[in-house]
Amino acid sequence: MSNLLHVTRQKMASNDNRTLLFLVFSFLSLLQINSCIAQNVKGGYWFLGSGITASDIDSTLFTHLFCAFADLDASTNQVVISSSNAQSFATFTSDVQQKNPSVLTLLSIGGGGGGSIADNFASMASQSSSRKTFIDSSIALARSNGFHGLDLDWEYPDTDAKMANLALLLQEWRAAVAAEAASSGKDALLLSAAVYYRPHYWSPTDYPAAVMAANLDWINAMAYDFFGSWSSTTGPLAALYNPGNGLSGDDGVSAWIQAGMPAGQIVLGFPFYGRAFTLADANNHGYFAPITGTAISPDGSIVYNQITKYISQHSATTVYNSTVVSAYCYSGTTWITYDDTQTISTKVGYAKGRGLKGYFAWHVGGDDNWVLSQTAWNSWT
Repeated sequence: MSNLLHVTRQKMASNDNRTLLFLVFSFLSLLQINSCIAQNVKGGYWFLGSGITASDIDSTLFTHLFCAFADLDASTNQVVISSSNAQSFATFTSDVQQKNPSVLTLLSIGGGGGGSIADNFASMASQSSSRKTFIDSSIALARSNGFHGLDLDWEYPDTDAKMANLALLLQEWRAAVAAEAASSGKDALLLSAAVYYRPHYWSPTDYPAAVMAANLDWINAMAYDFFGSWSSTTGPLAALYNPGNGLSGDDGVSAWIQAGMPAGQIVLGFPFYGRAFTLADANNHGYFAPITGTAISPDGSIVYNQITKYISQHSATTVYNSTVVSAYCYSGTTWITYDDTQTISTKVGYAKGRGLKGYFAWHVGGDDNWVLSQTAWNSWT
């Protein structure tokens, strides 16, 4: 490809045919994008407060790592990195490539929490000028910090107008990424988006699946948090198969495919954390048992390495449900839903069997001596 590029450049320069030169670079950029698309994703998210540093990550167990989160400055519509994250983000790629030089890194923008974060995205996406500012600043930030791609985590567009603006944002982002690659001669930045587990959000609106398929390299389907502090009963945090309420990874994947997202552009998410609840009755400890609230932490969240310690310290009873593919444990009135090595192995096998692009975990700091990441890696290969 490099020889072809050299010859082409000479011919173009001699003819001063800038239009054709741009088309050639665009074609080469598309070839690079297609090459990246062909690679499966064995991914994980990391953030500074996850309990481990970037250099602690066993990056040999991942093909892609997401650095979370860059922020959207509501006053300027620029993508920025907070001062507290600046140093760790600037060295993220070099840190994780020490153990695995081929691992690819993406700068994730946004994050959960809803409220003002979601409102800021909606405002930015509503105008062409602010979309351009967002896009241009994101590309510059990714390049200056050594990332290989960008990941949009807008949780969530909840009206038809916001979804339409999301479509415009993605189309313009892809065009800008292709143009930047063509002009710089660099590989095109990867583009992904973390999305709701299914294309129909809980409010009466749908993701623009066809536009997303055409302009994103893949989507990260967040197939978890099906039960939490908002729930009135126990239930599987991240069921693979329908437990009776339609909340499952399989339901989400099938709906995305039906909406027009190719299976090969869907990455299935699973949690390296759990949710703890307080049972109303210690003797009623199955799925959909009444609860009085969360346990262990205010929102019930507890990472996997703390769950394994809890099980050991409290001699908790563990249960693997192969029907829905989920695990839980209980001790007294404390009940925890989570993913373990059995669920992860089954989910990765499912993703591979359905022809999905891969899998990702939120978040790598929750793993216990990399046992879940190792299980996922081994289950795909």
